[in-house]
Amino acid sequence: MRVEELADRIIDYRGKTPPKSAAGVPLITAKVIKGGRISQPNEFISEDTYDTWMRRGLPQQWDVLVTTEAPLGEVALLRTAERIALAQRVILIRGRSDIVDQRFLVYAFQSPLVQGRLQARATGTTVPGIKQSELRQVDVPLPPLDTQRKIAAALSAYDELVENNLRRIEILEEMAQAVFREWFVNFRFPGREDVPLVDSELGPIPEDWRITTVGDSIDLNPRVRLPRDQPVRFVPMGSLIEGSMVIDAFESRDRPSGSQFRNGDTLLARITPSLENGKTGFVQFLADGEIGCGSTEFITMRPSAVPATFVYLLARTDDFRQVAINSMVGASGRQRVQEAAVAAHLFPCPDRSLLDRFEVSVRPMFMLVENLVAQNRNLRATRDLLLPKLVSGEIDVSDLDVDTEWLAS
Repeated sequence: MRVEELADRIIDYRGKTPPKSAAGVPLITAKVIKGGRISQPNEFISEDTYDTWMRRGLPQQWDVLVTTEAPLGEVALLRTAERIALAQRVILIRGRSDIVDQRFLVYAFQSPLVQGRLQARATGTTVPGIKQSELRQVDVPLPPLDTQRKIAAALSAYDELVENNLRRIEILEEMAQAVFREWFVNFRFPGREDVPLVDSELGPIPEDWRITTVGDSIDLNPRVRLPRDQPVRFVPMGSLIEGSMVIDAFESRDRPSGSQFRNGDTLLARITPSLENGKTGFVQFLADGEIGCGSTEFITMRPSAVPATFVYLLARTDDFRQVAINSMVGASGRQRVQEAAVAAHLFPCPDRSLLDRFEVSVRPMFMLVENLVAQNRNLRATRDLLLPKLVSGEIDVSDLDVDTEWLAS
């Protein structure tokens, strides 16, 4: 059935983006819709702008959002009932409740069948995009409503496990950051009762701690020799999640150029720094001795005089990120963090024994994060194998006794 036939409402702000503000109503842009999820928005419009901007219709919980360009065809379910605003290149589809299950509709749009139909109706060579008039004509497989719900229930079970793991990852990272702040920002570390504070160029710090620079304690963009006879795992910028240590995915490439890294390195994105989010990933998915490559927009931070976990958590502090933001230069829209400014950043550093105790305290959190990330990769791979077979009807679930009541919650 064509999209225009199954839709009760289509809302499109294509070609227009509202004026943004520092806070207010979250703005859903094409770049935060990826892999069936909506990442935490980092752009907003004011309350006053929202009232005048969203005149074409107000998004509702369980609406389907589809990106029309840069990238084309990413889709996600709007799970929140909170107010959101739509930017350009995002189209909202609200299916007719008598014939469409919204969760099924998301999976249908993710299937290779519908993705191929979207691409077939797209225009543009460098950046393909689709007009609303063409999107309306895209044919979507639509089995009976009860079957849709069974398919959605089967696939959603995988996605719910992924979401649970993502929440656990977020909590683990918050815990690690809290420990770092207590020990190295607030100076409430084990044994602090016997250590007086003394003046320094950064203010009072514990006695016998030293002031050092990132450049003196951390190797920036170290170069290594890549293997000549085998593919290299490559991390594009899109594989990092804003505000998280997680490196969500990687590719295999033959002798790529760009940043080089190994397990224990931190990848700092030059182009997306912010105090709250920004892309800063921690590498721990490679085999022992393996070298990976990444976007040229990464600064690789390799531990030398401080432990690997310390490097990553230092790069997540407000002071460090403010230095990165202040160093950005370049034409509008193409500003880059300057490596020299990162290298010159000052921080207080204790002796090695306390650093080692810190590593022992937080390393299990990092390891558990990577285990959860690996679980999610496997869950997504299994779901992706099932999805096209279920949506196309190759696997018939119409006669299965599947509980679909929970989908309404």
